[in-house]
Amino acid sequence: MQVVKTIVDLRNIAKKWRKAGESIAFVPTMGSLHAGHLKLVEEAKKSADRMVVSIFVNPAQFGVGEDFEVYPRTEDEDKQKLQASEVDLLFLPNVSEMYGDGAKTLVSVKNLSMLHCGASRPGHFDGVATVVCKLFNMVQPDVAFFGQKDFQQLAIIRTMVSDLNIPVEIMSVETVRESSGLAMSSRNGYLFSEELQVAPKLYQALCVARDEILLGEKRYSAIENEAVTYLQNAGFMVDYFSVCRVDDLYKADKRETDLVVLAAAKLGRTRLIDNICFSVVR
Repeated sequence: MQVVKTIVDLRNIAKKWRKAGESIAFVPTMGSLHAGHLKLVEEAKKSADRMVVSIFVNPAQFGVGEDFEVYPRTEDEDKQKLQASEVDLLFLPNVSEMYGDGAKTLVSVKNLSMLHCGASRPGHFDGVATVVCKLFNMVQPDVAFFGQKDFQQLAIIRTMVSDLNIPVEIMSVETVRESSGLAMSSRNGYLFSEELQVAPKLYQALCVARDEILLGEKRYSAIENEAVTYLQNAGFMVDYFSVCRVDDLYKADKRETDLVVLAAAKLGRTRLIDNICFSVVR
């Protein structure tokens, strides 16, 4: 596995691959790699000749008072995992390499970026869209893989790629979960042992909501309220729990057939997000 820290080195290697007629798959990460990330790599490797992973903790997607400074950084362990996964190239830039001096351009996806997590984390998705757009320009992959756990992020990136005519295919991989049902996340490391016993209730609430809808319950607001009460009683501070349309993430009504239930809640100091997608036969 080659490890590069500059855009020039990255582009030179990718240029040689493309000249040889080789396709490139890409998985962007913020490091602290777990089985969910490695599943993305596993799936991405099936789709192209060469495999690129980036690790960059992006300051632009962290708000004031969020966990940028303490976000888990496990560079040595991450390198070992990627080496074992037979990744061809790891791009490991620093902040100055990514943003230069006084960067003035921001990529913002209207509407989608203001919903759900965007409402409580203003500017977060602008930071995500900007850094992913930059990484796509640097790597120029044929295909890029993202996890479904960050469902809103996935929708925003797909919209950005379509709107800006970026020639990359966006693929998604199902959320990888602990045996308890808890969605794997780098931030799970913040959870205390007793909180780890409670955290899976977020996914349980999503499953209950899905099952009620599949059984014919059409009062989505009642389902949402029941879930919020359940989670609050379990010790969560709920940001949102919403039954939405898959295509644009706006609130769903009883006529919709393709649904996603989105949830975000804090447990102690740890913010957890999760979702569940399904279709209803009308």
